[in-house]
Amino acid sequence: MKQHAARPTWFRLAAVGVTALTIAALAACSSGQETAGPAESGGTKDGTLTIALLQKQGDQQYFIDEATGAKDAAKDAGDVTVNVVDLGTDANKAISEVEAAIAQQVDGIIIVVPDGKIGPQVIQLANEAGIPIMAADDPIEDAAGVAAAFTGFDGTSMGEKVGAEAARLYQEAGWTAADTRILSAYRQDQPNCVERVEGAASAFADAVPDGPEVIDIGTDNSATDAQDKAGAVITANAGVKHWVVWGCNDENETGVVTALQNSGVASTDIAGVGLGAYLTCKDWNAGQETGNKSALFISGVEVGKAAVGSMIALLRDGTELPPKTVANTEIVDASNWEAKGVVCT
Repeated sequence: MKQHAARPTWFRLAAVGVTALTIAALAACSSGQETAGPAESGGTKDGTLTIALLQKQGDQQYFIDEATGAKDAAKDAGDVTVNVVDLGTDANKAISEVEAAIAQQVDGIIIVVPDGKIGPQVIQLANEAGIPIMAADDPIEDAAGVAAAFTGFDGTSMGEKVGAEAARLYQEAGWTAADTRILSAYRQDQPNCVERVEGAASAFADAVPDGPEVIDIGTDNSATDAQDKAGAVITANAGVKHWVVWGCNDENETGVVTALQNSGVASTDIAGVGLGAYLTCKDWNAGQETGNKSALFISGVEVGKAAVGSMIALLRDGTELPPKTVANTEIVDASNWEAKGVVCT
């Protein structure tokens, strides 16, 4: 756990639109990016296809939704089977499941890695087997630093939207830096989490130059761990009146907000901005007063559909995998989450 002042990053990426959750593919010819993987694997499969979807933390709602979207895309295409495997947070299991998928002679592999460090190994395994591989949610690179095709979100842009919303809530509440703290909870060795929280801190600092101190809380990205780890921070800052909360995902944000509320902090003194919306919406759905004020809605369903759709297009039509496919996101709250299509779990 460390403390620091909110600070801008070297630069800010342009935010994607806040319209309905659509997928915008960035064509290889316009991006100038190379992608790791055997292009010759595409366009040769006329019969039934089998695609392995290997996901970290497959029991989290976002990834459950992603698997649903993947299976929906397979059903729509016809004669496509998606084998979903939950990797948990085990990088060794991820490697062994890639090997198992290869042994099963699947036609394509989509992987959400528990640790980006295994990228070179899993890409090499797939390439040697002649099986196309793409990353979802967490980018990976081969040993030469060439990125695999990727479908997911722009981590920095996501964080910037969260930070901008948090700044809006802070300013509207009329709080001051002296009696406010920002709690930023995330798995600190996961690059996409770092991108998100740094983006949030950057956007908040842009909007509030002399803002509150940011306190980082290292977690395993689960709600339980975030709640547990936040307890010690709250105790150590007993004089703080107001709290701004964000994190790598909904689990982190809701876990910290729960810890604050359990410690006696009123919901009116908490400005929590989730990332996912699938957990933050629980209090909204129940009509409860809550410190979970807003959330960035990200759709796992759309990412699953896009990833499988791209893989099918490669295998059946020879359409090259887009180097980077980015899903749009938008801020929701208690007033509009249902209309925006959030699935509350």
